[in-house]
Amino acid sequence: MSFSFRGNDRVREAIHAVFLYHAIEAGLTMGIVNAGQLAIYDEIPETLRDAVEDAVLNRREDATERLLAVAEAFSGTGTVRAEEDTAWRTAPVAERLSHALVQGISKFIVEDTEEARQGAERAIDVIEGPLMAGMNVVGDLFGAGRMFLPQVVKSARVMKQAVAHLVPFIEAEKAAGGAAPRSKGVIVMATVKGDVHDIGKNIVAVVLRCNNYEVRDLGVMTPAETILDTARELDADLIGLSGLITPSLDEMVHVASEMERRGFDIPLLIGGATTSKAHTAVKVAPAYSGPTVYVTDASRAVGVASSLLSDEARDAFVEEVEADYRTVRERREGSARRPLLGYRQASANAPPMDWSAYAPPAPREPGVTRLADYPVAELVDYIDWTPFFHTWGLAGRFPGVLSDERVGGEATRLYDDAREMLDRLVAEGWLSAHGVMGLWPANAIDGDIAVWTDESRGDRLATLHHLRQQSDTGKPSLSLADYVGPPGVPDFVGGFVVAVGPEIDAALARFEDDDYGAIMLKALADRLVEAFAEHLHERVRREFWGFAPDERLGPDELFRERYRGIRPAPGYPACPDHSEKATLFTLLEATAATGAYLTETFAMWPASTVAGWYFSHPDARYFGVGRIGEDQLRAYCERKGVDPAEARRWLGNLLER
Repeated sequence: MSFSFRGNDRVREAIHAVFLYHAIEAGLTMGIVNAGQLAIYDEIPETLRDAVEDAVLNRREDATERLLAVAEAFSGTGTVRAEEDTAWRTAPVAERLSHALVQGISKFIVEDTEEARQGAERAIDVIEGPLMAGMNVVGDLFGAGRMFLPQVVKSARVMKQAVAHLVPFIEAEKAAGGAAPRSKGVIVMATVKGDVHDIGKNIVAVVLRCNNYEVRDLGVMTPAETILDTARELDADLIGLSGLITPSLDEMVHVASEMERRGFDIPLLIGGATTSKAHTAVKVAPAYSGPTVYVTDASRAVGVASSLLSDEARDAFVEEVEADYRTVRERREGSARRPLLGYRQASANAPPMDWSAYAPPAPREPGVTRLADYPVAELVDYIDWTPFFHTWGLAGRFPGVLSDERVGGEATRLYDDAREMLDRLVAEGWLSAHGVMGLWPANAIDGDIAVWTDESRGDRLATLHHLRQQSDTGKPSLSLADYVGPPGVPDFVGGFVVAVGPEIDAALARFEDDDYGAIMLKALADRLVEAFAEHLHERVRREFWGFAPDERLGPDELFRERYRGIRPAPGYPACPDHSEKATLFTLLEATAATGAYLTETFAMWPASTVAGWYFSHPDARYFGVGRIGEDQLRAYCERKGVDPAEARRWLGNLLER
């Protein structure tokens, strides 16, 4: 039926919205829709909606004729952009507020909020009445998959503006003995000690606030005592922990243990890129007797919080989670894991490398090269936009995501906003970019890589310590040291650190009351630093090291790594020891060169910092070290000269149990 109205997008969108509305009511649980062009059911003009429902639901014998007649009045090129369509301005103020929140329109929000305040008995009634009613619509649409994270964050921006206008009046009412706004619950959130990443946490906080939860965000690198003291002070209902790097996993266990020691019983929420249901079930939950729940992403946060704070649903929800986690632990304990080779056996199983038939390329520009105040404009063409959309919860590869049936409309609007901010960022110099890279003589010795002061290879400048695969897969057991020649072979290795936005806090001040703008800026900084790493690696291959001077690859080929060599990062699967970043930073004097520095758990600040090694061998590839045995840990500690307890802190998640 919809296809019959091709060319009349407003009617087609109304048909789709009406069909979905009634299908969901009837039990539909899955569908494929173009959410970017999906009309909101309650905002379809009544005459059009009635005519469409008559036809879709077959309520009248003349439904077809009536719809054809009505359709002529709504011919056109689809839904008018919400901010341009002013027909809604004639509605009552409560409806205007709801419309502005759902559509993310801030143009009239202050005057509409003031009109609503003048008609209310108390300013607080505007928040607890039409504003929260509008945010409830936002929450319902988001929960139903009919709004996406960028839209929700825009709604939050509008809500903040409305509340900011009302705050002075509410404070005056409170001083006169009035009531304060009521929330569904108080949630303390923080990125744990040693970690600096917070984009995901910030998005979760916005979504929760949109659903009338009071969120106290303690920021990044937050010690356990600060989190728990704040929770006590605020009489918090929930605590949420976030982290990106693997040491954060142990810090979360520490926070859980401290909650147990201090007698907490409120729920603990766990989230972040390196977290998982398995880690939460196996490591975090056993350390705390209160409810502990892994939250996969922002779209689940409200449902989890609502269930945990509901008198009716809490017990059943907690019981279900605990039963699920018991199953995870039992499955993990009973699973048949691939056996490990002994470390000596794994070392003997290294891949055969014919160094007699290969001449390692010598760098054109050996030593350390600083690239201070690098032109940000030169990085723009190297941005891989696909992860940017994933940050905002919009799945799909760029540029295809812009025309995706489900998310294409919102992805396009998000991309337009991003490009607009990116243009301003570059033109006005909001963020600076700084890099440093080095290329040194090197040889693989006893499982590690010796970095020499010069090509005489007599004095060792540093040692890069590496781990080897031990899983018995029937294939060679890999180590990054395999890709560097043994003594007698004049090989080389490289390293780099790039950072964008040491002044990020000053740049974020532009968006003090604008979560959408702040998250957008951080997401763009992340994309720019990854672009810097890609761009610099290309220059290394073509210029500084020069082993691929004729390489000419397009952006997609670069993002798919269709080039020779790799740039593995300390803390990631091929070299999982985060503490090796200290050696890299020392070799490059990276803090002086870039402004970036390491936290006590070897996270890098600013968060938009990337560091890694360069390997040039044609066979070099990425891999995961995987599980290791106690024998390798002992050998690694001996070579590195560290206490086993210290090594366990960084590698404990890899050890065979």
